[in-house]
Amino acid sequence: MILKPPYNLNAIQNKFSVFLAGSIEMGIAENWQQKIEKALETTNDICILNPRRDDWDASWKQSIENAQFNEQVNWELDGLEKANIIVFYFSPETKSPVSMLELGLFARTEKLIVCCPDGFWRKGNIDIVCKKYNIKQVNTLEEIIIKIKNKQI
Repeated sequence: MILKPPYNLNAIQNKFSVFLAGSIEMGIAENWQQKIEKALETTNDICILNPRRDDWDASWKQSIENAQFNEQVNWELDGLEKANIIVFYFSPETKSPVSMLELGLFARTEKLIVCCPDGFWRKGNIDIVCKKYNIKQVNTLEEIIIKIKNKQI
């Protein structure tokens, strides 16, 4: 099962869930979330929470007063809290400031897997945070997929 905003997150009750956090930056970041979805499409017991919204509109004002933007950010925060595993992928082509914020928010939860390839502009910061908080790091998306399939952090 794949859930994207604004789909109701109550559908994940009693299901093992994985939140795909990390680089999105439409038009810049590769659609790495789709690669994970395809690799797991035959795995029926895992619910994927993908924040890459199909109907995203870049003209939305990024303001708490903007209903669509507010809904998106709250969906992501709720999904991050509810997920059993949070995967972070930091694409070298991006800056991903929101993903770095989210990594900081959830660094102490013991449910993170991080992939930060060489070339990401703040790889040193990501590596230090992961080491300090004992966050599992992997080198490739394929390693992430294996961890998800095995439901292990």
